[in-house]
Amino acid sequence: MDDDDMVTEWAESACAELGIDWDDAAGVVLGLAGHVARSADQPTATISAFLLGLAVGHGHPVAGAAVRLREFADDWERAGGR
Repeated sequence: MDDDDMVTEWAESACAELGIDWDDAAGVVLGLAGHVARSADQPTATISAFLLGLAVGHGHPVAGAAVRLREFADDWERAGGR
């Protein structure tokens, strides 16, 4: 099993454990992480995914929180980081 297959299998199993639909979660989380990694920096992708989870846990809609984090990453890149 290659790394991508292992990650997918793990994520699907973890989502099942939490009662989350992997198909719904995957596109948003992986899309956000990929965008942030390209806009800001690789290490920020993981933190962004974590922050997305915190935001959703605090009642923010997943799509809206993901858009805000994408926009933040774009603004960060345009400003040259801080």
